[in-house]
Amino acid sequence: MRYFVTIGERVFEVDVLDGGRVTVDGRETVAGLAGDGPLRHLLLDGRSYPLLAEPAGPRGQWTLRIDGHRFTAEALDERTRAIRDMTSGTRQSRGPLVVRAPMPGLVLRIEVETGQTVQAGQGIVIMEAMKRENELRADGGGIVSRILASPGDAVEKGTVLVEFEAP
Repeated sequence: MRYFVTIGERVFEVDVLDGGRVTVDGRETVAGLAGDGPLRHLLLDGRSYPLLAEPAGPRGQWTLRIDGHRFTAEALDERTRAIRDMTSGTRQSRGPLVVRAPMPGLVLRIEVETGQTVQAGQGIVIMEAMKRENELRADGGGIVSRILASPGDAVEKGTVLVEFEAP
C-alpha cells in the first residue's frame, strides 16, 4: 500500500511491501511499529526508537515525538489523498467552497444541514462507490449554504453535492 507522509513542506512517498519491507522515496528499508496505543516503538533497520504518536486534528494528522524531537505529520493512503484532492479543489484559507463526488456512486447519507457550521475534517457526505463506503470531509471550516444531493441519488464524478460559504 502507498502512503504520502507530509512533514513540514516535504512529502515522502512510502510504499509498504511484504515482510516488513518499506520504500521511502524509492529507497528500500526494513521498518515496523511495535506496541499499542500512543506509545510505540519504531523499528527501523534493526534499531528501535520510542515513538509517541497522537492524533492532531483532521483525519491523518499526527503529532509525533521521537528521539527528543516533535513533528506534526500528515499520513494519507493513496486512495484517501486522491479523494481529498478531488473533493477539495484548490486549498483556500477561507474554507471549502464545494464538496464534489470524487467518482460515480450512490449518495447514502448527508451528514450536515443547511446553515450548519462545519470544521475542517468533518464528515459531510457518505457515498458508496466501487462497493465501498466513502466519507467525504470538509477541507476547511465553513457554513453549509446549499445541499444539492439527497440519499439515494446516483451521481457522476464531479457532481457538486454540498456548497459552503466562508464563516
